[in-house]
Amino acid sequence: MTSLSSRYDLKGRTALVTGAGGLLGQQHTAALADAGARVVVTDIGLAPCEAAIAKIREIIPSANLVPVAIDVTSQESVHAAVIDLAGRGIQIDILVNNAAIDPKVTSTPGVMHSSRFEAFPIPQWQMEIAVGLTGAMLCSQVFGGAMAKRGNGVILNIASDLGVIAPDQRLYRQPTITRNEEQPVKPVTYSVIKHGLIGLTKYLATYWADRGVRVNAISPGGVFNNQDPAFVEKLTRLIPMGRMAKVDEYRAAIQFLCSDASSYMTGQNLVMDGGRSVW
Repeated sequence: MTSLSSRYDLKGRTALVTGAGGLLGQQHTAALADAGARVVVTDIGLAPCEAAIAKIREIIPSANLVPVAIDVTSQESVHAAVIDLAGRGIQIDILVNNAAIDPKVTSTPGVMHSSRFEAFPIPQWQMEIAVGLTGAMLCSQVFGGAMAKRGNGVILNIASDLGVIAPDQRLYRQPTITRNEEQPVKPVTYSVIKHGLIGLTKYLATYWADRGVRVNAISPGGVFNNQDPAFVEKLTRLIPMGRMAKVDEYRAAIQFLCSDASSYMTGQNLVMDGGRSVW
């Protein structure tokens, strides 16, 4: 019988994380590196990849990290990365679709806020969908397709608690703004993308079930990152555990979902939100 700890071991496997330069992208990369995986660290340019690698090596000096620039919205860019990696003898065993645009909710007095559904700009819709949803499809198509040909692999889609529940727009209301149409809101794109990633997860899990490729999602809750205290106070009232997540609090879940510890799990969405979606 295989020991429990060895089922989390990712030595000998190569993972690729998209959007690895971001706050959680760095954490996902660190989690996989800490479990022994070689990690291909990708972002829109090499600079954010190198910056992320420098930060991760401060805590995991032995991490085996490979920087690669990928524009996940471009088929040409994704295919170029495949050719680049193949030239170095690297094939991907684990794909973490993490790349996304998380729009910041701000306000401009005197006009209908552009985040509101009635005024939401179509170019913004197209850009955010392209990164967060089409990008995950393209990377899954290319890297997941190669896994299916080999007969094994893991895809993990990074969704959100807002892929399970709707945004509570009261969190973003500004007390100094009196006109409702000027109030900022969490944009429609975020919910659509995160719900879509969960749908993509279920689709691919069944599509490749007989090809040895497991596909799951994780829906994390909000991570504390020195946000406005008033916002944090309002949000924590909605969370049974009474706090936001710590920045490194999802690492063990990433290791579980990407390793043999979850070998009989596919098509599922692991919700880690401090209980918010239960209330």
